[in-house]
Amino acid sequence: MRAGKAIKSVVFRKLALAAVICAIGSTPAVAQFTAATILEIEVQSLVAYTVDGFDTSKFATDPNRTTSVAPRNFGFNILVGDIAAVNGRPARGTMVVQQRAIALTPTANPGQAEADTVRTSVSEALYEIQQADGTPVGNIHTLGFTGGVPPVGALEGIGNFAIAGGTGAFLGARGQMHARSVPIPIRNASVTEDPARRRMHGGGRVFFVFQLLPLTRPEIVTSPSGPAIFHADFSPVTAARPARRGEILIIRATGLGPTRPGVNPGQSFPLDAAQEVNSPVEVSVAGRAAEVVNRIGWPGLTGSYRVDIRVPDGISRGMATVQMSAAWITGPDVEIPIQ
Repeated sequence: MRAGKAIKSVVFRKLALAAVICAIGSTPAVAQFTAATILEIEVQSLVAYTVDGFDTSKFATDPNRTTSVAPRNFGFNILVGDIAAVNGRPARGTMVVQQRAIALTPTANPGQAEADTVRTSVSEALYEIQQADGTPVGNIHTLGFTGGVPPVGALEGIGNFAIAGGTGAFLGARGQMHARSVPIPIRNASVTEDPARRRMHGGGRVFFVFQLLPLTRPEIVTSPSGPAIFHADFSPVTAARPARRGEILIIRATGLGPTRPGVNPGQSFPLDAAQEVNSPVEVSVAGRAAEVVNRIGWPGLTGSYRVDIRVPDGISRGMATVQMSAAWITGPDVEIPIQ
């Protein structure tokens, strides 16, 4: 805590800020990194409420656990589930799906739809993702088919969804998605069941895999002289002055997304108030998790962020990779010398 307070006080010293801007330049030079990133989202208590009646006065009224009477085809469902983890790390949020059944198959029986593909429904899903403490991170929107083989490039799973976009940390995201595994099947309920008791009555547990192409990703600023990673006095980490285990380092990065309370796109971060990065930020050094002491928009700069970390103890001397992630999206690594 003392180190964090000391670092934050340094941020707002205008002389130090001017010195570091001069040292690293006003225009970041970042690497080109276009590979997809993988997000595995775990959803629990997933229930499909089937519209199995037309008396709307009975919708969401039955306090008991129900079963649905689905039509042969063309039925309509609303699914609701809780986001429990992203990439194995605790998270919160809600998955909501609207779904229309369409039983597609090359070997159609009566009531099924003759087709060249095998699918069970057309589906639109929204994943509203939060940090474990309830802080909103962003929304991912998908469109596609349930059932059948996964999209091209996926190694296993079912379903074929396009990522149509997102909000917050996932603004402008594209890619594809499928369900990787279903440890507990989705529970089918009647639309008459009261969803206020969804968690009590229980539901399915499903893992969804997103091959995400984000509009931006976290990147440590680099230049011909090396990565923009500094000691506490803003002198660069170099072979002549390597980082030390347990030392606090300052990293200049881009692509960390929205801050709190926030600035408009293209607007510089203010000099007189800290703008904390909204998304979870993680940094590893030599494959070990580093303590993130501070993560803010860099005062006076546009699109640049300051992340302060403590170098983990126990790592070997020599060159070490440093890698950063924000909103579970991982950026390219850089190397620094460790003493």
